[in-house]
Amino acid sequence: MTPGPWKLLSVLLQYPEDELGLEASEGKNAKLATFLAWRSETPLAEQQQAYVRTFDFDRRASLYLTYHTHGDRRQRGLELVRLKRRFAEAGLPLTGNELPDYLPVLLEFTALAPREGEALLNELRPSLELVRSRLHDTGSPYAPLVDVVVGALPRPTKEQLATARRIASEGPPAELVGLEPFPTAVPS
Repeated sequence: MTPGPWKLLSVLLQYPEDELGLEASEGKNAKLATFLAWRSETPLAEQQQAYVRTFDFDRRASLYLTYHTHGDRRQRGLELVRLKRRFAEAGLPLTGNELPDYLPVLLEFTALAPREGEALLNELRPSLELVRSRLHDTGSPYAPLVDVVVGALPRPTKEQLATARRIASEGPPAELVGLEPFPTAVPS
């Protein structure tokens, strides 16, 4: 995929703050055109509500992709550091406040460094498949956008699909270290 669609997908998967002025006919991809039609026909306040309902209140649709495989455990922190390092190695150090596993950030990175970005997206494929499946299950208007992302990547491996099924059934892992219950009685 050329850099343009990656950047456009990055913008479209962020919280809608204003009208884009894009028409459905501008998207050559039918899935992209479907989303752009919804976006142009839906008032901004409804778009914002749909975004929050979809991505902020539904953990299985989180755009923070390492959350699905690591939860809020320490391993996720290590993965975030690894991603930041990969950005820097590609000559594009991460700036701003967003985490490097946020899908719009990854898509913007992919627009600027396609080979490296596509490799990262493919490594995070199980999480992408989980988000994609959840968006389709809930009938989200954002589903076509993730379809376009996934459609531009190599076919998922059996291992990636098995991992996606596992995290779909089990949910993200929970941190257990340091969470021992407090004693019920205070010694005197």
